[in-house]
Amino acid sequence: MVTLQNEFLKVQISPKGAQLTSVFNKLNNTELLWQGDPSIWGYQAPNLFPVVGECLNKEILVAGNAYPMERHGFARTSEFAMHDSSDVHAKFSLGHSESTREAYPFKFTFQVLYDLFDSELRVSYKVINQDEGTIYFSVGAHPGFNIPFFNGEKYDDYYIEFEKEEELVKHLLTDEGYFNGRTEPLVQDGSKLNLSKDLFNGGALVFKKLSSREVLIKNHTTPNFISITFPHFESLGIWAAPGADFVCIEPWLGYADNIGAPVDFSNKEGIKALEQGHVFEVDYTIGIN
Repeated sequence: MVTLQNEFLKVQISPKGAQLTSVFNKLNNTELLWQGDPSIWGYQAPNLFPVVGECLNKEILVAGNAYPMERHGFARTSEFAMHDSSDVHAKFSLGHSESTREAYPFKFTFQVLYDLFDSELRVSYKVINQDEGTIYFSVGAHPGFNIPFFNGEKYDDYYIEFEKEEELVKHLLTDEGYFNGRTEPLVQDGSKLNLSKDLFNGGALVFKKLSSREVLIKNHTTPNFISITFPHFESLGIWAAPGADFVCIEPWLGYADNIGAPVDFSNKEGIKALEQGHVFEVDYTIGIN
């Protein structure tokens, strides 16, 4: 376990999945991150690569060949190497191997970097193409935050506030996790989406196009909040296991598959292409007030 800390935050990261396991607010002695319960949701903040969401038949098709691919990709269950760290910085790396090529036939390095800046934690993703040609991938974040923040509060006291006024339309998923082509508007209060224990009974709320690049998790009656800023992510998922005391804010570059016939991985909706020798970088930031 790797620990980063300053006067505001204490952060812990596991080499398995390069996953955040704790984001502790030192100013008010509260744990912000869901602490995991395998009977509800065993992850805490998985890093999604090389796919986001579920693939048809749990496979990807590359040049006519099928490769097994688990939901959200293999990075979240892989052991990362730690390359360097300090009190406020850590870099984790996952390289291509015989094992990864059985599921994803490209040569790559996927890095996850963590940096503390005062009351903010920046999480950066870097994809390096080490192949002989173009590689294709998706990448995303999936941190789960404890709701409520403090004892004596209720889940229903909280809401998500979007940076801009949005007409929130969610893209619906089948029980298997595929988009079914239908959408549904959400009831909202201006830029606010009120949280409730039954909000996620139909699964994740997936917004493929948003104007906002920041959301806040706030309480109707207290000033404390968590901000999640995602300047270069195109889409956002919001999810919680039904009845659970957390909410996941998930900036994405990529999506689950649509129902129907599989398509080549290079044509998958939301896929990113990276040319030989090039590097792709994107980041998001968790902040406290």
